[in-house]
Amino acid sequence: MVLSKISLGKNTQNFSRNGMLLLLALLFPLLAQLTPQPSYLVNVAVTVGIYMVLSMGLNIVVGMAGLLDLGYIAFFAIGAYSMAILSTNFGWSFWMVLPVAGVLAGSFGVLLGAPTLRLRGDYLAIVTLGFGEIIRISLNNLDWLTNGPQGIAGVRAPSVPWIGSNGLTLIDLYQPAQLYYLALALVCTVWWTTSRMKNSRIGRAWLAIREDEIAAQAMGIDTVRMKLLAFASGATLAGIVGVLFAAQLTFVSPESFTLFESVIVLSMVVVGGMGSVIGAVAGAFILVVIPEVLRGFSEYRMLLFGAAMVLVMLVRPQGLFGEDRQTKALSKKKTSYAPVSNAPTRAKK
Repeated sequence: MVLSKISLGKNTQNFSRNGMLLLLALLFPLLAQLTPQPSYLVNVAVTVGIYMVLSMGLNIVVGMAGLLDLGYIAFFAIGAYSMAILSTNFGWSFWMVLPVAGVLAGSFGVLLGAPTLRLRGDYLAIVTLGFGEIIRISLNNLDWLTNGPQGIAGVRAPSVPWIGSNGLTLIDLYQPAQLYYLALALVCTVWWTTSRMKNSRIGRAWLAIREDEIAAQAMGIDTVRMKLLAFASGATLAGIVGVLFAAQLTFVSPESFTLFESVIVLSMVVVGGMGSVIGAVAGAFILVVIPEVLRGFSEYRMLLFGAAMVLVMLVRPQGLFGEDRQTKALSKKKTSYAPVSNAPTRAKK
């Protein structure tokens, strides 16, 4: 009874906290109008939303399943270039490309995960790093498909139906506030999905593999299937948000998908707390906003940024919202009686 009341109180607190955050996020474009640069702030907010989805996707692979992936930005590039190629060459809309990019990026995630299942730790990191560089170099050299280093311009903006004076028409979402609400809807959907996955049997299987893969396999968990599912899930989310990234900039090029971007997204997961969904969101918010705040200190911005990250790791090694691993020591209780012997007793003569 007491435990149920405690859990109910925690759920109520989480619901109220999430409700306040959602209300603040909905009102942000209106609050930004009170500042001298409202469009700039809303554009930064859209970028924050994109990196939040990226961080939550990588949190599935690294934070929950414990698979170190340094080439995660390659799936982001696949989604962005899918939007750029299909919209400019074939006239596909944003909503048509969205599921195609997710399936394509998820398929590449399976292709990456299948041959690397036996690798762990640094070896897995090296393989995924090589995969990310292969994708970037391919995008840079396939001029007939990706236009090479020049990139692809003129990416179509998302369009939604709208009832106007001429009836039902389609309007393009070019304005930063319009893209902001689209990014907010994507962030809320991914947040809800990843939170449900973490508390499901699949999420607990991922956490078991992260803690001890051999023990998880001994308990009957299909580690091969769970690893492939983790790679595919994280890659799918990266591909989907890559479509939004291309629609926001209306331009993509290989320089946007370097190793540095993978390291930044991984830093978001580590700083926020590995395995924590809200930690991944908070890490993305911090590591995108802090460089923008320090933009006035252009010469020392990266130095201050690195110092802040080191400070966080010293104070909170498990991350800002990381879960503390609880251990329970078993104490030996002293008994006042003598141990019972299994030897048969002899009758006294």
